Amino acid sequence: MSDANVRIPEEAKDRLAAIAASEGLSLRAYLARLADTLLTPQERAERAERARIALQKWNGYSPTAAEERQLDDELDRRLTQVAGR
Repeated sequence: MSDANVRIPEEAKDRLAAIAASEGLSLRAYLARLADTLLTPQERAERAERARIALQKWNGYSPTAAEERQLDDELDRRLTQVAGR
């Protein structure tokens, strides 16, 4: 595996190095592990689509785009309400 140089602020590097050290890893190993655990936007979209299809097959649930927006708005409202407490 070849290495790459990534320019980030010194404070960010120090913070990541401290987190890596606390887990017994080098910064290089920690960043490689972190990259393996995160999904790209395309991977997230593919996973969401597979979940949507599975849910529809399982119980027939298939909201329209308008219904999804309504549900998202309701969730945002409730999260705002809880965060404001």
